[in-house]
Amino acid sequence: MLTYSFDKRGGQSLYEYLYNCMKTDIINGVLSPNEKLPSKRAFAGNHGISIVTVENTYGQLMAEGYIYSKPKSGFFVSPIQSQITSVSNESDLIEAKKAYIHDNSINLISNHTAPENFPFSIWAKLTRQILSEQSPDLLVPPPAGGVPELRTAIARHLHEFRGINASPEQIMIGAGTEYLYGLIVQLLGRELVYGLENPSSKKIRSIYEALGVKVAPLEMDEEGIQLDARNLTIPDIIQISPSHHFPTGIVTSVSRRYGLLQWANESNSRYIIEDDFDSEFRLQGKPIPSLFSMDTTDKVIYFNTFTKSLASTIRISYMVLPKSLLHLYYNKLGFYACTVSNFEQYTLAAFIRDQYFEKHINRMRNHYRSLRDELIAGFKQSPLADRITISQENAGLHFLLHIDSKKNDQELQAMAQVHDITLAFVSDYYSFDFKSDISRYDHTAIINYSGLNMDDIPVVIKRLSSAWSDSL
Repeated sequence: MLTYSFDKRGGQSLYEYLYNCMKTDIINGVLSPNEKLPSKRAFAGNHGISIVTVENTYGQLMAEGYIYSKPKSGFFVSPIQSQITSVSNESDLIEAKKAYIHDNSINLISNHTAPENFPFSIWAKLTRQILSEQSPDLLVPPPAGGVPELRTAIARHLHEFRGINASPEQIMIGAGTEYLYGLIVQLLGRELVYGLENPSSKKIRSIYEALGVKVAPLEMDEEGIQLDARNLTIPDIIQISPSHHFPTGIVTSVSRRYGLLQWANESNSRYIIEDDFDSEFRLQGKPIPSLFSMDTTDKVIYFNTFTKSLASTIRISYMVLPKSLLHLYYNKLGFYACTVSNFEQYTLAAFIRDQYFEKHINRMRNHYRSLRDELIAGFKQSPLADRITISQENAGLHFLLHIDSKKNDQELQAMAQVHDITLAFVSDYYSFDFKSDISRYDHTAIINYSGLNMDDIPVVIKRLSSAWSDSL
């Protein structure tokens, strides 16, 4: 049995000391790659410590990749390459990574939608129809912005449901927003500074940095991006999600929206990129008007995608350019071919045109509302009920869960991981090289339920209750 002495732990907690001892032994090869570790109960009993201490230790080691778990088999030492030991068999590392994420785990970070929610029968019917009736069109190269039928369908949808008046020519189709961000950077210029809400999606920041542009994090409060001079003198372009900010769920106030539009109008090089993230899934009250619909000075570039409303693997996104940028776009980037196949574009155009999309969205709103209500009710009836606060539950497909705890976010995350729940905290999305008051989001988990089904909910509640209830 693996045994450690706690006589020399000094001022360290049991969890910290045990974690450091095991990490050192793994790095130095004292614990061999793929060696099976004692069960949490056996390890705790052998050392006369609580199971929670061992859970936290294993959770932190697993979160950092020093150990991995196998379903119904236990915990094992990861093959780690260091200055002293090396992985002798490449396949061991591959198998370790496969074992780390297994079928028993539940991911509350991923935006993937549940496959059973996709309208397969309707999509198949439209696919056969397109093949039968429009087969010659499928082999004709589309315009740079996409086939006219899809752009027309999107323009009509935006007018009816988002209050956006845009011509089909203003709409550009692309295979995912990552591709469209690349076009925007080429269009507006790499020498400009792109401001992002702080916190914000780490992926968006990584994309801009990979495109070679400077990114500036912008401070926020409960009304959205702060309009003070310190915050707004740095960026030339600001990207925001005014209708439902990720991860905080903040809706940008009307006064801030007009303030941002005024800021953009003060310089020819300034533009606002509006990411209308999750706008279709406001589950209570009226939809929030888009910033694009409020803009009278042609300074807003609108982004949206079908990956959340239809399926994460349908890589069809679009942007709406202000009329002032159309001539520049076609002159500078009109040589690009559209990155979405004609077949997918014509199918989606028919799906929107024939009102299947509207019906699907209404059905999914009801589905997600039921999921959310069941999940929240489960938390309120769980052992965690007296130690949690839920907020921002009425818009988008995630809500915030504040935990009253002395543990830090990394510890809470590791404890959940031990129980096969992967989740993120608001603090994970801050840019820590930029001073910002994040204390109001301490111990605040992001519960993303877009990929769950009803059967998952009691499992989520049980596992998080087991992870946190005895050790908060």
